[in-house]
Amino acid sequence: MAVVVWIVEATWTACVDAARTHTPAHADIVLLHVTPADIPGAAHGAFAGLLGRGHPERDPGTRLEHLAAASAQQLLQAAADRLDRPCTRMERTGRIEREIIVAAQGAELLIVARDGDRSRLGPRSLGPASRFVVDHAPCPVLLVWPEPAPGLKTMPPPPPRHPHPPHHR
Repeated sequence: MAVVVWIVEATWTACVDAARTHTPAHADIVLLHVTPADIPGAAHGAFAGLLGRGHPERDPGTRLEHLAAASAQQLLQAAADRLDRPCTRMERTGRIEREIIVAAQGAELLIVARDGDRSRLGPRSLGPASRFVVDHAPCPVLLVWPEPAPGLKTMPPPPPRHPHPPHHR
């Protein structure tokens, strides 16, 4: 069984715990972290636009790239340690939601954590990237709460009922 676990700074422990709990011991697990490509790119552009191209060693975009890579490696190491099983660690850079979908191609399960408003039940508990991933995943998705789920009283009320159903002609 091939399982991809999306590792994100704020929610990775819940995803790793779900992988340990809901996948067989022999599963091929990939811990996946995606660094957005737009952050270092914006810094490169700002540096070139404001300060010119005379001192590439001062380009903050390069430093951000190195920091992001080191952070991703540390996060993936912590996730692998918590998983405590053989796994593959994968780092990608690009549009987060699209990189997740590409990496999940051929997987039998994708594990994703809710990353939006986690104070109540409902669709807003998914941020834009995770909503895209859930809607476009090429495999089954296990969607987990990073902390205990809120109570049923947080669910939005049902839509109002109309006294008379509309007539169709």
